[in-house]
Amino acid sequence: MEWIKDAINGVIIKKLTRHVDDRGFFMETFRLDELAEGLNPVMSYIAYLEPGAMRTPHEHEEKTDVLAFPGPGNFLIRIWDQRKGSSTLGHLMEFYAGQDSPMSIVIPPGLIHGYKNVSRLERGMIMNFPDRLYKGWGKKNEVDEIQYEGAEELGCTMD
Repeated sequence: MEWIKDAINGVIIKKLTRHVDDRGFFMETFRLDELAEGLNPVMSYIAYLEPGAMRTPHEHEEKTDVLAFPGPGNFLIRIWDQRKGSSTLGHLMEFYAGQDSPMSIVIPPGLIHGYKNVSRLERGMIMNFPDRLYKGWGKKNEVDEIQYEGAEELGCTMD
């Protein structure tokens, strides 16, 4: 598939603001009153990626990711829309987020997404506030994730 670089329906990007003083800084990563109605995060986690490491392209059938890239580290983020019936079918969003451009990103179910730490030396931090529990209540369900190991065939690569 040949992807069109353009906005994708349902993806929300919000610039994050650092409030800096002599102690350090404070940054809101999300506020319930600023999320789409009905989107209610139910857990959170923090992950770090080493320089050059990536989270390979994947999608969720039911889960919405509310990702925050506050720094440290800078990331290349790519999101592909292959949802049947979507008004933005075939669109690709590609942008940078992290230390130099902190932001949060809402990624609805069905969108393929991945990110890569493009920092030369710095480990990069990602925060996620999804609206579904990992493996469900009590971790008794399957993981809601479709991995795209052959993403190159779809044109969904992080390189």
